[in-house]
Amino acid sequence: MKLKLFIVATLVSLLTTACETMNEESIGQVAGILLNQGGQSSAAKPTTSEVSYGLKESLTSGVLKAVTGLSKTDGFLGNQAIKIFFPPEALKVEKQLRSLGLGHLCDNFVTSLNRAAEKASSQATPIFVGAIKKMTFTDAMNILMGADGSATNYLVKSTSPEIKKLYNPVIASSLQKVNATKYWGDVTKAYNQVPFVKQVNPNLESYVTEKAMSALFAQVKVQESLIRKNPVARTSAMLKKVFGYADLKKR
Repeated sequence: MKLKLFIVATLVSLLTTACETMNEESIGQVAGILLNQGGQSSAAKPTTSEVSYGLKESLTSGVLKAVTGLSKTDGFLGNQAIKIFFPPEALKVEKQLRSLGLGHLCDNFVTSLNRAAEKASSQATPIFVGAIKKMTFTDAMNILMGADGSATNYLVKSTSPEIKKLYNPVIASSLQKVNATKYWGDVTKAYNQVPFVKQVNPNLESYVTEKAMSALFAQVKVQESLIRKNPVARTSAMLKKVFGYADLKKR
C-alpha cells in the first residue's frame, strides 16, 4: 500500500509539473482513479455491529419475501418447482383412480395438500425472526464470509424442530377441513382391499409437513443468493456496505 501511494504521489507530482493549470480538485480526481485502478474498492471495513445488523436485515428481508410468496393462494399449487403431488409410494393409487375416470378426485386431493402447505407457511415468520434476533456476531461473520447458502443453513439448524412442531397441527387441521384426510382414508382403504397389491398408508401430515418445510428453506435460499450475487438486491446502505466488503475480501 505504501508503495502504491508513493507511485501515485510521484505520478501526480509529475502531472502537476507538466500542467500547471490543474487545480486541487483535478489532482484529487486523478489520485482517486489511480488508487482504484483495476476496479478495486476502498470501502471501509464494517464494524461488528454493522455486520450483525446487516446480516439480520438481509435475513429478515429474505424470510419475509419467502413466506409471503409461499403463503399466498397458489403459492405452492401454482409453482411447479414446489407443488405437492401424491406421495411417491402412492403414485400407483393415483394412476388407477385416473384410469377409472376419477381424476377429479385426484386433482381435488392434490389441491388440498397444497392449500394446507400454503396456510402453514404463513406461521413461520415469528420463528425465523426469533432465531435471527439470537444470532451472535460470530454467527453473522461466519455467514457473511461463508459460501452461498450459509445463512439458510443457519436457519435450518436453528429453526427446523420448532417449525416442524408448528406445522404439524396446522397442516393436520387444514387437511381435515378440506376433507383430504377422509378422502385419502377412503382411497387407500379401497386400494388396499385389491388382491395382491402392496398396501399403502403414507402419513399425510408428515409428508406435507416435510414438503412444506423443504420448499420454505429453498425459497429462503433463493433470497439469500439474490443479495449475495446481485448488488441491485442490496436495497439499503447497510447491505451495500456489509456485502460489498464481503465481495472485496473474497476476491
